[in-house]
Amino acid sequence: MSDAAALHAAIERFAAAKVVVLGDVMLDRYVYGQVSRVSQEAPIPVLRVGRESPMPGGAGNVAHNLAVLGAEARLIGLVGNDEAGHSLQQFTPNGAGRLINHLVVDPDRRTTVKTRFVAAGQQLLRADEEDIVNPSKAVEAALLRRLDDALADADVLVISDYAKGVLSDQVLRSAIDRARAARCQVIADPKRTELSAYSGVHLLKPNRAELAAATGLTLEDDAGLVEAARRVMAEAGVNAMLISRSELGVTLVETGQDARHWRAEAREVYDVSGAGDTMVAVLACVMAAGGTMAEAAYLANVAAGIVVGLLGTATVSPDRLAAALRHADLGGHEAKVMSRQTAAEQVAEWRRLGLRIGFTNGCFDLLHPGHVSLLRQARRACDRLIVGLNDDGSVRRLKGEGRPVQDETARALVLASLADVDQVVPFAEDTPLALIDLLRPDVLVKGADYTREQVVGHAEVESWGGRVLLADLAEGHSTSRTIARLGNGSGGGGR
Repeated sequence: MSDAAALHAAIERFAAAKVVVLGDVMLDRYVYGQVSRVSQEAPIPVLRVGRESPMPGGAGNVAHNLAVLGAEARLIGLVGNDEAGHSLQQFTPNGAGRLINHLVVDPDRRTTVKTRFVAAGQQLLRADEEDIVNPSKAVEAALLRRLDDALADADVLVISDYAKGVLSDQVLRSAIDRARAARCQVIADPKRTELSAYSGVHLLKPNRAELAAATGLTLEDDAGLVEAARRVMAEAGVNAMLISRSELGVTLVETGQDARHWRAEAREVYDVSGAGDTMVAVLACVMAAGGTMAEAAYLANVAAGIVVGLLGTATVSPDRLAAALRHADLGGHEAKVMSRQTAAEQVAEWRRLGLRIGFTNGCFDLLHPGHVSLLRQARRACDRLIVGLNDDGSVRRLKGEGRPVQDETARALVLASLADVDQVVPFAEDTPLALIDLLRPDVLVKGADYTREQVVGHAEVESWGGRVLLADLAEGHSTSRTIARLGNGSGGGGR
């Protein structure tokens, strides 16, 4: 995508978006634990349960993603009169925007619950509890009354169809017609094989398998995929289709325009659960913000690339999406340089995967073998290494005028190019204590020219069970000596 400024502007307008989500609401339960043996009763692993994490799933996950992105999300769906239903009715996004529940309680159904059992970052088993039945006429009428109220000032309606029965023929057709009458754009994430049921929507978002099932075609290449999409669009009266293709990325087909393909970014895939929901939420936000279909598709693909690298039903904040967009534009090592908030989100995901976090800090003005040795020792002591980098102002205060020799951007990019470094986080304070408190590393690393008591943050790290590592120094190397030899030095400390 060439116009990065337009994409960033669209993200900034997410807070003004008003989106209604109608569909199959469910509760996603993640049960985390450890496996150390195989059962004597059957050839299956024994999971020693550690903790549980309940989150909204299905249409609820779309609404949750919208709220975290900053939009106003109004959620309409069915829950049972049970514990899971009560949990969904009371759910509030953690520190995030506006999720307004308009859930209808149907006493004749159970709330759909998907329970996933996870160990070492891998799902072992999923157990589903559900009643796949269409609602009664009275419940349908209640859903549509709430939809009419929610559509009054909405920008986009998302139809999140998980084929659990909520979107009966009557509810689906009425929802599309009422949204169009209210001049509200409609996105449908389909599960039906008869895609003409979604006729009239502005954007249809099937995955490749769903489009293949609907058309009876194999869709082996880009040309076949586009041909199938255009056939469905013509038959169903759909303006545009975005086909998600797993590791191949996404394809956008619009009436009267050439198809566009965006490949997925190469990254570690921990969990694909909910990636489609995140894509739909981003599509809705961009469309509500007045963006083009191409801008919506591109940002949705970037967001999906983030969440598949996270464990569990995940969401993406505007800051993290904007950071990923900058990284996609810059590519490579620059992706390691991030704000402290984005760094904290990444650290939280590393912790969920059981990874050990290390931290060191400094000015790193002219990178030399002593720095490289320290960073290598630090990385060996942890699974992921964060480098706190003094910004230009704090270097000047610490080292005097004439420093830094290289500005913050240059220093950060050089550090990010090292394989031992997983994050570079600039900070403006004279010490990294606030950053350490935020990221809570397990290992705090400084050179052996410090004592443990002199290391900023040692007491805090040890208070939550971490430790301080004093790395051996590579003799004869310091930034100040290098500058002095070049005839530009002002004296002062070494690092």
